[in-house]
Amino acid sequence: MLVSKAARRYATALLGLAKEQDAVERTFEDVQFIKNTVEGSRDLQLFLKSPVIKPDKKANALEALFEGKVSELVYRFVTLIARKNRQNIIGEITHAFTDIYNEYAGIIEAEVFVANEIDDKQKDQVIKRLEDVTGKKVNITVKVQEDLKGGMAIKIADTVIDGTIKHKLEQLEDVFLNTATE
Repeated sequence: MLVSKAARRYATALLGLAKEQDAVERTFEDVQFIKNTVEGSRDLQLFLKSPVIKPDKKANALEALFEGKVSELVYRFVTLIARKNRQNIIGEITHAFTDIYNEYAGIIEAEVFVANEIDDKQKDQVIKRLEDVTGKKVNITVKVQEDLKGGMAIKIADTVIDGTIKHKLEQLEDVFLNTATE
C-alpha cells in the first residue's frame, strides 16, 4: 500500500510515544486491531472518506468505536487524528505503523507465491530458511497462483527470488530461441 508522508509522520510519532511509555508491543496490537477493524468494514472506509459527512461526526464515531478497546495512548492518538480531520488516512497510518514497527523489531515481511496451497510444516520450513538467510524474524503471506506450475517465488521488499517451474520454462525457452537464431 502506498503511504503518504503525513501517514508516515503520524505513525513515527506514535511509535516514538510508545517507546517513551514502554508500550511498543501493546501499541502494535492496538494498531493491528484498528487496521483490521477499518479494513474489515467497507462501510467504515466509505464513511471515513466521505466528504459529505462532517468531521465531527467522523471523530465521534471513531472515538465511540475504539473507546475502551485500545490502550489510552492509542485512543488519544485516534482522537487526535479525528480532531485534526485526518481520519481519511487512518488506514495508511496503520500500514505505515506496521512497516515502522517491523523495521524497529527486525521483522521482514515476505510474500510467497506457490502453485498449490502449502501446509503448516512447509510454511515453517520456508520461514526457517528465510530467517537463516536474512538473520531476521520473517512473517510470510502465502499466495496461490496456479499458473506457476510448481515451485515457489518469494518477494521480500523489492527483491524477488523466482524458483517456479514457469520461470524455469521461460528461461529454457529463451535459451532455445537464442540458440535457434544463431
